[in-house]
Amino acid sequence: MPLIASLLATTALAPVAQAQTTPVLSPGVEAEWLTARPRPALDTDPSHLPSRAEALAAAEYVASSQIAAMAGEPLALSTGSNLSQMSSNWVAATFYVGAARLARVSDDPETLRFLTAVAEHYNYSVRGARSGPTMLNADDIAIGDLYEELYSRRGQEGVLIPLRARLDWQVPYLNRPTETPELVWWWADALYMAPPVLARMSAITGDPKYLIAADKEWRRTAERLWVPEERLFLRDERFKDENHRDASGDRIYWSRANGWVMGGLARWLESVPANFTGRQFYVDMFQQMAPRIAELQQSDGLWRASLLDPESYPEAETSGSAFYVYALAWGVNHGLLDRATYLPVIQRGWAGLNAHVLPNGLVGAAQKTGDQPVSTQPTDTGLYASGTYILAAIEIADLNGSTQSLPEAEPARDSAEVIAATTPTPPAPVTVVGPEEQARRQAEMAATRALAYDPAALGRPSSIERLTPPTAEEQVPRAVARFAPDRFDDILWENDRVAHRIYGPTLQGREPPSGSGIDVWAKRVRYPFMDRQLRFPSYHVDRGEGLDYYDVGRGRGAGGLGVWYDNKLWTSRNFATYRIEETGGDEARFSVDYNPWPVDVVRRVWETREFSLPMGSNFTRMTSTLQSDSPEPLIVAIGINKRTNAAGTGFITRDQEHGRMMFWEPSDPGHGSLGIAILVDPAMVEGFTQDAENYLILLRVTPGVPFTYYMGSAWDQGLDFSTREAWETFVASQSPEF
Repeated sequence: MPLIASLLATTALAPVAQAQTTPVLSPGVEAEWLTARPRPALDTDPSHLPSRAEALAAAEYVASSQIAAMAGEPLALSTGSNLSQMSSNWVAATFYVGAARLARVSDDPETLRFLTAVAEHYNYSVRGARSGPTMLNADDIAIGDLYEELYSRRGQEGVLIPLRARLDWQVPYLNRPTETPELVWWWADALYMAPPVLARMSAITGDPKYLIAADKEWRRTAERLWVPEERLFLRDERFKDENHRDASGDRIYWSRANGWVMGGLARWLESVPANFTGRQFYVDMFQQMAPRIAELQQSDGLWRASLLDPESYPEAETSGSAFYVYALAWGVNHGLLDRATYLPVIQRGWAGLNAHVLPNGLVGAAQKTGDQPVSTQPTDTGLYASGTYILAAIEIADLNGSTQSLPEAEPARDSAEVIAATTPTPPAPVTVVGPEEQARRQAEMAATRALAYDPAALGRPSSIERLTPPTAEEQVPRAVARFAPDRFDDILWENDRVAHRIYGPTLQGREPPSGSGIDVWAKRVRYPFMDRQLRFPSYHVDRGEGLDYYDVGRGRGAGGLGVWYDNKLWTSRNFATYRIEETGGDEARFSVDYNPWPVDVVRRVWETREFSLPMGSNFTRMTSTLQSDSPEPLIVAIGINKRTNAAGTGFITRDQEHGRMMFWEPSDPGHGSLGIAILVDPAMVEGFTQDAENYLILLRVTPGVPFTYYMGSAWDQGLDFSTREAWETFVASQSPEF
């Protein structure tokens, strides 16, 4: 029989020929994982909870049988349609998910050796490079879970690079700011394939952009496919129309599609931080689906291919059923489902699955690949059924233990000895024959190790350094203002919704372009985070709580002002003196002075400005008093920086009647969009203008007479406003006092 494992000793891409010899992991060492384990006693008693050892023995048996069967298949050059052999497509990848979890708890290293051989063969890469839609295809991301598992266990940076590059490319499309008729994840199966990989990438790297982008697209898919009254998912939007109905004319709810969703929810929640905004949406979804699935279980412990029309497909079907046993047991183990309620359902399902483990160790009665219910034969098998059976077995084993917390930690790093024992070693070239040539080869390899530059010598981190969890005291929401000599005399202020900064005298000497513009920080926590973020040299990196990615430059930022004269904006430099008046409670208040600056050659102007930010508000109230050596009125311009990138120039809204100017920035590929608004007294408005760097609203001001205006901001990846429409509706609802 042809065996694909011989590729572990070669780099050939051609299909393996039948004449090839026994596969090896290293020269002269037979691949032991090619032999299935002896068949254990498989529990078919629905009233019995197997012991941990019994459940894991079943998992080991099915895993070793499936690996041996995969190794007996020729390796096709194209992996897209492979159904039973080693591949990088979704069919095989869903088996690797289960096998990788088994390798964590197994005392036998052979499963991990196999998985490493697979990843090595495919160079840790993903399919789909041909076009934009294939680059976004969730199915082709499914194998990323294997690469993430190996990276977590080994810390080898190159293992993650190809996958991360693909996800970096996907994030702007998943995170697109405007809704589109088409979805990226347009079919329910996708929710198992891609979202857990993206969430896990955030957990591994500390960069939340993958999780945030996945959350947006997940919700889009749910909005289209979730049917609340049935508490089930349609496979895709075709199944809404009249041409895709069951024998009774009702909508079709495919078992495996809903299994993909429940299994995907479990894997997703394993990586989603407990404090992630919107996490409860997924917990609620899982807890709504679980009782519905339980009530649809049939008398043999399994679920039929068409959940609401079991009579049309009365035969046993295991690929959807395995997902339900896995997900329900997972829910009990993680405290999301009641044990007494669901344990009988789980035990019946486990017994039903075991009744369909074939004599060859594969899981039978598994519906073939497709998009809707079809008839299934007892001997039909699928890698996805075996992989999910293994996941179910592990959760059955864990029912013998205590409740587990979420999110789950990544697996511990393997020792050097384990890595060496589970990493296939390519054999020497066939020309290395005889003691003399073998000695030369060994010397060559030793020279390679000694002379090759190792970047690890630099100690470069392979992922984003993460924030330490805040203490209970640090998590208390409050409004704060701080003079920061450690940050070149910045003043930082924030509350439970927004965070801002202005620049002081030390930075003026250090960075001559700095000025009196106002900085915006993107924030997604209710407690103060700016000082926590500034502990790192690069506070422009999102570590989960927010970041500073706004570029003030020479502009007015978000609400800085200047004098408009002769079609030119005349501005001050950084503030010169400051006074912190209130901090740490319900309001942050401070004031600053700006030294005199010239307005052409006709006059000089100087300013004192008071700032106030109460809790619960997106708006900082500013009261400015401008003095001048001339009593003539001033035309004051309050500005918002322009922004242009590949996504466009954003959206500027000017409303003279209500004294408003709003700018929604074009979406940043990695961080989303900021919205900024200026509110002024309509009676003072002279009009609007702009210069090369700023959109400007013009006010007539008398020197020495204070005037008040407001500056507000929002971030579409923060806690309060996910769209431009929501932000601008909120701004329009404000009734400020001037």
